[in-house]
Amino acid sequence: MPELKYSQKRRIGNLGEDIAELFLVKRGFKTIDRNYLKKFGEIDIVAKLSDTIRFIEVKSIVTREIGIGYDKKVSQTVSQNSFTKSDFEIKVTRETDSEIDEYLPEDNVNYFKQKKLLRTIETYILEKNIDDNQEWQIDVITVKIDFFNKTATIKHIENVVFEASR
Repeated sequence: MPELKYSQKRRIGNLGEDIAELFLVKRGFKTIDRNYLKKFGEIDIVAKLSDTIRFIEVKSIVTREIGIGYDKKVSQTVSQNSFTKSDFEIKVTRETDSEIDEYLPEDNVNYFKQKKLLRTIETYILEKNIDDNQEWQIDVITVKIDFFNKTATIKHIENVVFEASR
């Protein structure tokens, strides 16, 4: 068995980001940058729609739909190497019933993640000499990947506002 360059978690994250980017491009976004990495944080996708730059945090999980609203994690034996973003049908959802969903990927965008993301965005803006008057916002995209049905369900949360203090 060949040694894999990335961990299973990273491979799922990469696939989720690929699917999210495909989703955005199909909706008219122009990708500016991917995986902008600093030692204190990362921006998954930087895209532009109209005149607004979007800094997009992507959260991905692997699920298997058992029934309406109930997700169960897929067995570790599923090979993520067997799939690419083009293998998936993308379903789009904009709402989630918190009483049904027992785990929401966007819950991982907690206070500490937000703080890192904001610092990374500030660095990106300075490093790329982006004008002070340039409009920008932060979006979160969640990708629920179902390897068994070859589907990915996407939720795009636009213009999120983070907690100001802790």
